[in-house]
Amino acid sequence: MASQLLFLALFLAMTCSIAFAAESLQDFCVAQPTRLGAVNGIVCKDPNLVEANDFFYSGLDIAGNTSTVFGSRVTSVRVNQIPGLNTFGISIARIDFAAWGVNPPHTHPRATEILTVLEGSLQVGFVTSNPENKLITKILQPGDVFVFPEGLVHFQYNVGYTIAVAYSAFSSQNPGTITLANTVFGARPHISSDILTKAFLVDKEAIYNIQSRF
Repeated sequence: MASQLLFLALFLAMTCSIAFAAESLQDFCVAQPTRLGAVNGIVCKDPNLVEANDFFYSGLDIAGNTSTVFGSRVTSVRVNQIPGLNTFGISIARIDFAAWGVNPPHTHPRATEILTVLEGSLQVGFVTSNPENKLITKILQPGDVFVFPEGLVHFQYNVGYTIAVAYSAFSSQNPGTITLANTVFGARPHISSDILTKAFLVDKEAIYNIQSRF
């Protein structure tokens, strides 16, 4: 009986230590990318050398250049822009849209996104995972907020004749972005046309035509 209780106590202790391992063990861990070290993240700067600018970024009031093929521009503020974000699990971005501009279908493999519209009208949406693949979509106006679940394919599209502006917050200091078209058709080296013709149910000429655009 005593050995069983000891095992249970050890099991609970291990469980609690795992559950709380993700909590911060210090006030901050300002990133210092220049320091060597193979870690899943960025090595901490000496706390005695930390300064206010490590937690500061200026420029999100400036509109991004939307003269792109998609008519949109994402200005990200992640750990590379604010070293003080390191280990905090948050980041932010400004998204500018020209009239009818689109932030094309993409995913963030490491973060949930919450978007707020400041100006203009945006159609936003995401698609649920297999096998349902249900489209969840809505038209947003200034002041509206929408959430994109982590890892799901989503998009934003300006449905107006004027510019649109939105801000997004992420549950990761480095959410990552995978734009579907760029990834599938712009991979280097190319994904085999034999694979893509079967995946998209089109002929090889269609695949070659799309790949030539990326």
